[in-house]
Amino acid sequence: MKALVFQEPGRIAWQDVPDPGIDDPADVIVRVDVVTICGTDLHILKGDVPEVTPGRVLGHEAVGTVVETGGDVRTVRPGDRVLISCISACGRCRFCRESRYGQCRGGGGWILGHTIDGTQAEYVRVPFADLSVHPLPDSIEGSDAVLLADIFPTSYEVGVLNGAVRPADTVVVVGAGPIGLAAVATAGFYSPARIIAVDLVESRLAAARALGADVAVNADEGPEQLVADLTEGLGADVVMEAVGVPEAFEMCTRMVRPGGRVANIGVHGKPAVLHLEDLWIKDVTITTGLVDTSSTPMLLRMMAAGRLPSAELITHQFELGDMAEAYEVFARAAETGAIKVALGGARHTVVSLPDAQVA
Repeated sequence: MKALVFQEPGRIAWQDVPDPGIDDPADVIVRVDVVTICGTDLHILKGDVPEVTPGRVLGHEAVGTVVETGGDVRTVRPGDRVLISCISACGRCRFCRESRYGQCRGGGGWILGHTIDGTQAEYVRVPFADLSVHPLPDSIEGSDAVLLADIFPTSYEVGVLNGAVRPADTVVVVGAGPIGLAAVATAGFYSPARIIAVDLVESRLAAARALGADVAVNADEGPEQLVADLTEGLGADVVMEAVGVPEAFEMCTRMVRPGGRVANIGVHGKPAVLHLEDLWIKDVTITTGLVDTSSTPMLLRMMAAGRLPSAELITHQFELGDMAEAYEVFARAAETGAIKVALGGARHTVVSLPDAQVA
């Protein structure tokens, strides 16, 4: 089969690899119908995730059709259309029993496209299938459902729930990429007084407004002063970091009010300074986390009911074999206007980009 293979930092290739097979009775083999690219994949390409070694098939988000099941699989069968979760769960370890699947110690957690071959391929082996794939209703399109593999549960669990968003809160989301936009949408579940989105790209700020942000401000135009003005100098109740760079995290800690919450969602490849000389007295709670995907069934029901906005998030669609171009478009979001790309759907209008960094 064909798959997107990590060669070394800065180099990936769409190439022939062996077909996956059933390695364990709890496995399924899924034919990939729709797949997407995550910001974490870009971090891998930059070399920020050293656990990903050369030769690894990337990707951890997909929708597909089951073609083969191991003997222990009970929840799906060949022919079923499924959502592949970005997190795999053994179901038996301490953390899985607490529904903290991201911390699984039984061979699961974030393994797809990380420590085992992932979803950016024609076929993928998914371990622990009974807890790691979700049957999809016919009413949900694949390019919508794929958003439930990672970005919606990540934003909701690591951002909204960890940040303890409450009615009448002032919520700031720093970074209006796919994760930040999903955080804007899911923060709205709890009726905050206002949601403020911060980014450098105007198209993403426009998308944030469409998804429920009351205020969208360019990061170069004084968002800290704006937050202070809107809160009578107090600061925001909840600030979510959805970029993964030190400057964004440090901005979040400056914008939070005394007694407020900073929820870090971004994937960081470099250290950030924690200014305890300012924060020690403010009773601030700072949370980090990897998504557990325990909320996926609930979010799936909300999407089926039409209560989870998704149309603004998929901006570019490609054929599955156009993986290299899709990476370029997604990586150059400021130039292309890309928010989330989907591969396997209808062909997009070609965007020509020079100096490609992929094979």
